[in-house]
Amino acid sequence: MDFRYTPEQAALKARAAAYAQLLMGYEEQSEEAGGPLPAATVRELTRAAMDAGVYAINMPAAWGGAGLSLLDQVIVEEEFGKVTNCLWDIPWRPANVLAHGTEAQREKYLLPVIRGERFDAFAVTEPGAGSDPGSCTSTATRTEGGWLLNGEKWFVTCGDIADFLLVQADAGPERAATLFFVDKGAAGVEMTRVPRFMHSAVNGHPEFTFTDVFVADEDVLGGVGNGYELTKEWFTDERLMIAARTVGAAERALELARDWSVRRRQFGSPIADFQLIQGMLADCAVDIAVNRAYTHQVAWEADQPHTDPKTLHAKASTAKLAASEAAGRVIDRCVQIFGGRGYDRSYPVERMYRELRVDRIWEGTSEIQRLIIANELIKRGTRALALPGRS
Repeated sequence: MDFRYTPEQAALKARAAAYAQLLMGYEEQSEEAGGPLPAATVRELTRAAMDAGVYAINMPAAWGGAGLSLLDQVIVEEEFGKVTNCLWDIPWRPANVLAHGTEAQREKYLLPVIRGERFDAFAVTEPGAGSDPGSCTSTATRTEGGWLLNGEKWFVTCGDIADFLLVQADAGPERAATLFFVDKGAAGVEMTRVPRFMHSAVNGHPEFTFTDVFVADEDVLGGVGNGYELTKEWFTDERLMIAARTVGAAERALELARDWSVRRRQFGSPIADFQLIQGMLADCAVDIAVNRAYTHQVAWEADQPHTDPKTLHAKASTAKLAASEAAGRVIDRCVQIFGGRGYDRSYPVERMYRELRVDRIWEGTSEIQRLIIANELIKRGTRALALPGRS
């Protein structure tokens, strides 16, 4: 087994790292502003991402995307995860399920996103339906030429800047879960609130209501009744990328804490000489190493032909659960190593401390990941999850 990056992957990692360094230059400005950056700045950073080949990395080159494999995407997202304030949202990553659209849908929705002209957002969660999508109450009722959409969605990541939403709703009397393209400016769509969260993210997570919103038949994604399967595919992808980004964040936190412990002197010695500090540094290195390796493994498996999607779904949950929990431990130790300065918002470790907490919640809580993993174990045994997949 050869774990070395190819020359192309090494070059990709270098480009992603250089772009991440560019984003880091805007962290304090974003923090001072409570998250958002000026539109002109975002446009400049978007163009820079395109020039670096790290924009729309999950879309085929034939459509204008970067055309990267999942392993290559993990390499990029690991570097992006080192940036605070969710500035990694600027090099846009379209929802992977947009690739399932018809040719007309691709022309109308996906290609403008790849060109940086429009933005999408995924709307699944509701006030009474978070971990349990079966309790969603949003409905789509048949009408002439399409559907009337009614309901409410919360935590719509990047919904504040999105031009259109992918809304999951139960269609018809059969309550068939379905994804609908909904233009944000359509009649009956209202962005009711943009909550303020612990982290100061460049983009928000607003709430929406939909009141008799007309959606034409041609704006159903993947057919009526395929919403759950498409959403599950989206979750698999997102969870794997969260694993990659949390590993990257932990790497940056450890590097900062290591450098600080070498410079910072107390009782006549660098604090790196103290065994309690050394133990924390070592534990951080272990948490990062094992999760980085496993996240890369799952991404590699996903790129192989004939990979079982159900097992992959559970392995992505394993990666997300393990990496996000480990990153929480790492950043907690690193804040402790920085002492009082670790509690200062001008230090990246403080921002990471607030930002990494949500990775154990969004795209499925740690508890839900455990249920997914346990369900796979009960149904298929231990070997499916424990061993690398085969093509």
